[in-house]
Amino acid sequence: MINLLHTQGGGSGFRDPEVSPEGPTTTAPLDPETAQRNAQLVEEYAAELYNAPAEEILAWAHEHAPGPLVVTLSMENTVLAELAERHLPGADFLFLDTEYHFPETLAVADDVEARYPQHRLVRATAQLSRAEQDEVYGPNLYLREPSACCRMRKVEPLAVTMSPYVGWVTGLRRADGPTRAEAPALSLDGTGRLKISPLVTWSLEDTEAYERDNNLIIHPLTRQGYPSIGCATCTMPVAEGEDPRAGRWAFANKTECGLHE
Repeated sequence: MINLLHTQGGGSGFRDPEVSPEGPTTTAPLDPETAQRNAQLVEEYAAELYNAPAEEILAWAHEHAPGPLVVTLSMENTVLAELAERHLPGADFLFLDTEYHFPETLAVADDVEARYPQHRLVRATAQLSRAEQDEVYGPNLYLREPSACCRMRKVEPLAVTMSPYVGWVTGLRRADGPTRAEAPALSLDGTGRLKISPLVTWSLEDTEAYERDNNLIIHPLTRQGYPSIGCATCTMPVAEGEDPRAGRWAFANKTECGLHE
């Protein structure tokens, strides 16, 4: 029998954070033919694309993906939106609206939607609102159980929203820290979908130069000591020279939200 009560804190009556809210939490399986084709593509092209330029990777994706792709945007920067505009026409954009974002992040999302109207911006949200989560799981779950909060507000909404797509484009950069130092440009995720990361070889300086040279939408906090931006509750500024992700979950032994694990 599943225990739905949070057992810490003397029997608080809140639901166990390991038990997600009722509703869908996973991605629909690919049809076998598409899954087989994706696996063949990764086997054939992953090594070739490992250090390829972003434009080449996206052009490859446009030519070879056996169905629709979605471009995931954290809104920390809008480089992927601009590159998709040029090399991946018609692809949807996806933003995980956790309801914990900085106001500046939400403003960037609105600006992206206005600047790239030919790309539909999908805003994925959790099963529960922020207020409902506090009521069911207790307040400040992000402090007590940050991995559970990320699972319910990022990982599961992404999984559900991914169902119509054969693959996704991510903003992963190897320079973002040791957990990403060997990230491939092309791989399969756990559902057999293509995971395409055209910026893997880029540095933070490369990103800022591309923003400047192409007059892109700038997230203002990236110029105020926040090289990596997540939820406002779990993101701190970092000192110059620190790991760009050092400000993420600085209060916990945690470096990833689970999207890329």
